[in-house]
Amino acid sequence: MSTIPGTPGDEALLAELVGRMRRGEGYLHQFECLASAYQYRRLYRLCRKHVPPGSQVLDWGAGNGHFSCFLSRSGHRVTGYSFLPYEYERWLADPAYRFVAGSESEPVRLPFPEASFDAVASVGVLEHVRETGGNEAGSLAEIARVLRPGGTFIAFHFPNRWTWIERAAGLVRGKHRHAYRYRKGDVRRLIAGAGLELIETRRYAALPRNEVYRLLGPWRDSRAFAEMYDALDGVLSVVLNPICQNHYVVARKPGASARAIASR
Repeated sequence: MSTIPGTPGDEALLAELVGRMRRGEGYLHQFECLASAYQYRRLYRLCRKHVPPGSQVLDWGAGNGHFSCFLSRSGHRVTGYSFLPYEYERWLADPAYRFVAGSESEPVRLPFPEASFDAVASVGVLEHVRETGGNEAGSLAEIARVLRPGGTFIAFHFPNRWTWIERAAGLVRGKHRHAYRYRKGDVRRLIAGAGLELIETRRYAALPRNEVYRLLGPWRDSRAFAEMYDALDGVLSVVLNPICQNHYVVARKPGASARAIASR
């Protein structure tokens, strides 16, 4: 599968994950249909833009392993870390992949030496740390500790305080809502408090994704519909930016990376 900048390889991987969800090969609930899966194309582009090929990357809070799969297939050296058990080895077929189990009895401290990783990714994780006895500031300090100088931190699906989607979900009994959501100022304070430099941040996702499959019927596997939905979401994310669902964040640990020094 091609992982050169561009989208064909991404689309093939996302379609594969949708297929694996349908076959029951993991609880890949974000991949019920292509329109839902395509929300991760933005994350893949961010990773290619900010994380050099062959980097040592920590998938912090690896969950069901979908982003570890992308990282591995993109040629990175990947470590997954999660409180959840490692149950996706049957489809994350990379003998170099390393999984480290965390424990809720140690909700903040990471079991890695200082400066272990070129990049750390948090995909829908940072907003949940208080639910397991931790806190955002402590977790970000640990992430900064295990990053190498010049290393990159990417947070994706970090919920926006003013999202219309979760306000609407609050009107429906039993619908999931995030307990903690964040303003732009909160994002900046958290990143600065960890001693990281904010490189890029934006609100995105004006349309719901994970539940859209319920409405699609025969369109749920349509690539044309997924492309249209993704394009519409992109336009509305500009028009309705203050009330989008999520922030993404790209930050860097100060200092020159080992690669930069070697290339001088």
